[in-house]
Amino acid sequence: VPPNVPVSQFWSVLAYDTLNSAAFIENMTKPGVSSLDNGLNLNSDKSIDLYFAALPPKGREANWVPVAKDRDFVLLFRLYGPQAPLADKSWKFSDLVQVDRF
Repeated sequence: VPPNVPVSQFWSVLAYDTLNSAAFIENMTKPGVSSLDNGLNLNSDKSIDLYFAALPPKGREANWVPVAKDRDFVLLFRLYGPQAPLADKSWKFSDLVQVDRF
């Protein structure tokens, strides 16, 4: 998540199972992450790396969203209290990047 998300309230991201897009991933106790969560690990530029995987990366558990191994999922990124840079498209969300398994 890039730094300085232009919202007056908060952002959140949720993972949904593609087999039933109306439901969170089955048997997962943490369906997403939000900027209101305590303990998120910030990068030096205040961006936040999020991890969507079956197991949490060591030391980055707060930034982890569990997803079932070998199951497809979709993400829903919500912005609460959007500000002008979203409307005029001067702020853009970063592309997702697949990283090596940890």
